[in-house]
Amino acid sequence: MDALYHQTNSLIQQTQERFKSLRHAPNAEEIEQQIQEEINFINSNCEKLDLMVSKVPIAQRPYAKMRSDQLKYDNKHLQAALISEQQKRKRQELSRLEREQLLNRRFTPNPDATTLDIDYAMQHQDSMHRAHQGVDEMLLTGTSALESLRSQRFTLKGAHRRIVDMANTLGLSTHTMRLIDRRVAQDKIILFGG
Repeated sequence: MDALYHQTNSLIQQTQERFKSLRHAPNAEEIEQQIQEEINFINSNCEKLDLMVSKVPIAQRPYAKMRSDQLKYDNKHLQAALISEQQKRKRQELSRLEREQLLNRRFTPNPDATTLDIDYAMQHQDSMHRAHQGVDEMLLTGTSALESLRSQRFTLKGAHRRIVDMANTLGLSTHTMRLIDRRVAQDKIILFGG
């Protein structure tokens, strides 16, 4: 197990060194491919080490497991670094291509595509103005409807008070008055709830 651990650890060190040459190499894709193969080989060694950990004496297992886990952790960091380098290289390649396209583009003076349709812009402005006025009118109509409902509410409250006062004057019992109030509450539920 120790031999496989040391072999895998030295392979991780070599792979980390290969990253240094990756940044300035003209054949970056080949080096990335080699790094990916090494990462895959390290991953395979880590799986073998996991199997060997279960065969180590119980007293040495935690230490062996810790060493195996450290190799896996280092390998994950190598994989993440490789992905980051690949993305950086692709972004640089894309920006280089965009720069070349921009430098090779021939510009022509005032093509027809750059003319403005002023009539269309005016029609659009008029439509927007009419829509704005329509929304204002709807808001005013809603406000007046709410005011009308408020005044009707006050009128109905006043009528209700007068009816209750007349009923008290006529001498209706409190039980009959409660029945009338309950009926009014149920009528509100039916009117507004249903």
